[in-house]
Amino acid sequence: MFDTISMIGLGYIGLPTATLFASRKKKVIGVDVNPRAVDIINQGKIHIVEPALDILVHAAVTEGFLVATTTPQPADAFLIAVPTPFTDGHKPDLSYIEAAAKSIAPVLATGNLVVLESTSPVNATAKLEQWLAQARPDLTFPSQAGDAAGVQIAYCPERVLPGKVVHELVSNDRVIGGMTQTASNMAVELYSIFVEGALIVTDARTAEMCKLTENSFRDVNIAFANELSLVCDELGIDVWELIRLANRHPRVNILQPAAGVGGHCIAVDPWFIVDSAPKTARMIRTAREVNDHKPVWVLEKIKTALDELRVLKPTAKQGDLKVACLGVAFKPDIDDLRESPAVEIVHHVVELGCQVQVVEPNIDFLPATMHAENLTLVTLEDALAQADVLCVLVKHQPFVLAIDDIRKHARAIDVVGLLAA
Repeated sequence: MFDTISMIGLGYIGLPTATLFASRKKKVIGVDVNPRAVDIINQGKIHIVEPALDILVHAAVTEGFLVATTTPQPADAFLIAVPTPFTDGHKPDLSYIEAAAKSIAPVLATGNLVVLESTSPVNATAKLEQWLAQARPDLTFPSQAGDAAGVQIAYCPERVLPGKVVHELVSNDRVIGGMTQTASNMAVELYSIFVEGALIVTDARTAEMCKLTENSFRDVNIAFANELSLVCDELGIDVWELIRLANRHPRVNILQPAAGVGGHCIAVDPWFIVDSAPKTARMIRTAREVNDHKPVWVLEKIKTALDELRVLKPTAKQGDLKVACLGVAFKPDIDDLRESPAVEIVHHVVELGCQVQVVEPNIDFLPATMHAENLTLVTLEDALAQADVLCVLVKHQPFVLAIDDIRKHARAIDVVGLLAA
């Protein structure tokens, strides 16, 4: 049934998903608004960092099963994996989904399946249907014709770990929420092409809430660890030793504190629940506030270190002092800077007027949003030799390997437990 599959959005989820379909000898049309990404993919290369993906993309493009374009084309199934950020006030922004819907509407045909993969607030799939129905009144959709609808719609979120996306897309279970039983059956058939995990069927709204719940669970647990680190700092207790000791309890598993919480999912999705039930989702809101506050705490640590330096070097000007921030990705050993607390910290350090050095081994250049006269991307060696203050923000493997050199630095601020190893 699904001879041609269209993936709308070729980012960290869309490209691996499209490639896995193509690796099963399905014709895949990848669509993205970024011409540079399209051009790179059509060369058989990738524009993101993800282990094993480059080999798969090269094979899929070379064999003719994957082609990228900026304009949607007819297909049997359309999968939408576009960003779902929030606006001011933490209100969900569904404009990318709406744009995707309007882009595929002209090429939809009876018998098609549309699957929303983007992490979304409850009822987003229903809104997707409304946008499609408005654009194509000549077709029928689930709310109009149920199982007999000409175009079926389902929701199926990913649940993968950056750095292991290819493996987990294949092996992890998937929750499929069809707007009808027919939509669910079609989606099960579609994902069975490459998914080896269980395909579990529910309704669309429950599937939407399931994804938000998974990420909110993680956020609440991280918030406990982050808040514990603040309490221990105030009491003069080594939080890393404390957690190691507490985790020896057979039913305790405290996570590791960090500079905050980043990434497009965990730092964003809990707000979708809060927006849907603002008076009820009190713990979820508090966890978000705790994690959002952690970068502020880190910045205060850096300010304190700079104040101490000015006492020791009273003739030193603010612009002469150098602060090196080690890591700006949102988690270890990836190149993804989305919603990274480390990036937020760097922006605020830049505003202090000192020279700021960024060490990020997973990128070759800083994005345009991080350009400033007093901000430079440097090697770890240069940072160790030049920086007055060293702040470890992400526990990248190259930093682990250089732990002895980092430990020797006179003013090393460690907010991820690197030096506690």
